[in-house]
Amino acid sequence: MQAQKVEYTEYDLPNGLHVILHQDKSAPVVAVSVMYHVGSKNESLNRSGFAHFFEHLLFEGSQNIKRGEFMKLVSSNGGQNNANTSHDRTFYYEVFPSNQLKLGLWLESERMLHPVINEIGVKTQNEVVKEEKRMRIDNQPYGQFSNEIFKRLFTKHPYRWQPIGSMADLDAAKLEEFQAFFKKFYVPNNAVLSIAGDIDIAQTKELVNAYFSAVPKGAPVEYKKIEEAPLAKMVVDTVYDANIQIPAIMSAYRVPGMPDKDSKTMQMISSILSSGASSKLYKKMVDDKKNALQVGAINLTLEDYGAYITFALPNNNTPLPTLLTDIDEEVARLQNTLISEEDYKKIQNQFENNYVTANSSMLGVAENLASGYTFHNKNTNNINQELDKIRSITRQDIQAAAKKYLQPNARVVLYYLPASAKAAK
Repeated sequence: MQAQKVEYTEYDLPNGLHVILHQDKSAPVVAVSVMYHVGSKNESLNRSGFAHFFEHLLFEGSQNIKRGEFMKLVSSNGGQNNANTSHDRTFYYEVFPSNQLKLGLWLESERMLHPVINEIGVKTQNEVVKEEKRMRIDNQPYGQFSNEIFKRLFTKHPYRWQPIGSMADLDAAKLEEFQAFFKKFYVPNNAVLSIAGDIDIAQTKELVNAYFSAVPKGAPVEYKKIEEAPLAKMVVDTVYDANIQIPAIMSAYRVPGMPDKDSKTMQMISSILSSGASSKLYKKMVDDKKNALQVGAINLTLEDYGAYITFALPNNNTPLPTLLTDIDEEVARLQNTLISEEDYKKIQNQFENNYVTANSSMLGVAENLASGYTFHNKNTNNINQELDKIRSITRQDIQAAAKKYLQPNARVVLYYLPASAKAAK
């Protein structure tokens, strides 16, 4: 497969803002994005949820944009916009017809330069976040699963709480704390402005300078990774969920973070086990034995660490330990024998396809350029090295990573049961 090399221009403004420009004139579209290197891992204990809260708060308006006008300005000019927050970063973007590039730059510069952070905005967005938490987590079947796993998998690192955070923490926070969080993290020297699409590079540089050079540089953002001691033994626990009828069993392992080559290998392992109907676990447990309604393996890739999670929901009242044994057998097979050449080729093709798809939209390119710089030691060119990384992972690497990280005595096993099971005890 021949993937197009992604050409780009990158430079820093004097205030530390890193700028990445990618020109593609195939369609009259432009994606304007800002990635701030702040997520829930930058929060302090008892003040969780701040980064996700800011994802909402920075749509409130600025000194020049009235409350509630931000989204209207985007949609009335033919654009779309959104934002998302992870444990590690917050990403804001607009996708516009390319003749609206100026508007996209102005909106993002307003957000960075002088957003309005006041009591009314904090109060309004606090209600919005509470409603989101109720919908996405509290009232969602299995909605608490990542929360329950992460707080057992991590005991010291801030990954132990989820980006949505605690509503009690947000309620307790004073306005000055929100303003201080903005001043600390939402500064040009902690951000990447990534623009991709139908642009003229020289002209865009002038516009970027016009809109962003006035933003004052912030104090350097210091972050020190908190090291977790390896899990010394298997942690087995039970959780009850009022929103489910069907129980589940989950196991979770701590694995390397994004910059580590093994992180990509672990993603491959999760695909071999559970991506698609021909994957090992699906074929064995859903198709052949029919003892699972659903089975899966996911590698959640974060910056400092990753979480490798397997799960299964029983069919025909299969006991949960039986499902865990079936999953463990497939993991052991990966540890003890090399995958077949055929399976290896299939997984390589799958990952190459994913790579091409991820860069098939201007927004995808803008985000992947920014991610390379943010998470791969300022290596924006990571976008062009991904394919080589994928191709360099051998069958032996897959076996070695499965052996190294998927140790049964270094994991969390969670029995995730309906609340009715607790009442019946």
